Amino acid sequence: MRSKFCVVFFSILVISIGMSGCGYTTGASFGGGKKTIFIEPIKNNVDYGSDSRRTVYLPLLEVDVRNAVIDRFLFDGNLKIAQEQTADFLLKGELIQYNRDALRFTDNDDVEEYRVLITVKLELWDRATNQLLWEETSFVGEDTFFIRGSTVTTEESAVDGAIEDLARRIVERTIENW
Repeated sequence: MRSKFCVVFFSILVISIGMSGCGYTTGASFGGGKKTIFIEPIKNNVDYGSDSRRTVYLPLLEVDVRNAVIDRFLFDGNLKIAQEQTADFLLKGELIQYNRDALRFTDNDDVEEYRVLITVKLELWDRATNQLLWEETSFVGEDTFFIRGSTVTTEESAVDGAIEDLARRIVERTIENW
């Protein structure tokens, strides 16, 4: 009985030790001593007039997105923000869509909750080789807001949340090797 227990115990121990070295990491996927990035000013190419879901221009949305991305890189710490001439990487972005969609309705078919979606097109370039490392043609950050009930919030707070979500996703896409 004791030898059977030892075999099971040592088998579990060996499997546990083997799994602890599985190679999972959330570290940066770039190498070669590359440590800096420049985020270009984001272009605002949203066509507010053609979409009936949102026809009002949000002033400086592209500036807010860029600032949030820079802040998120600073928070993350894997890449330092640098001037364009000295950066190892160049992140180019274009704001392509802003949507506010009805998400939840009351029993009377009145809108109760909206979803805010901010969509950007992104490119990450290696400045030393002038090589495109990756491109995302429709990268989205999102948040929701309620206009009725005990959890009422504003569209502006949802825009801020969507910008924060977008910045987090952009940094994760840049530094993680998935």
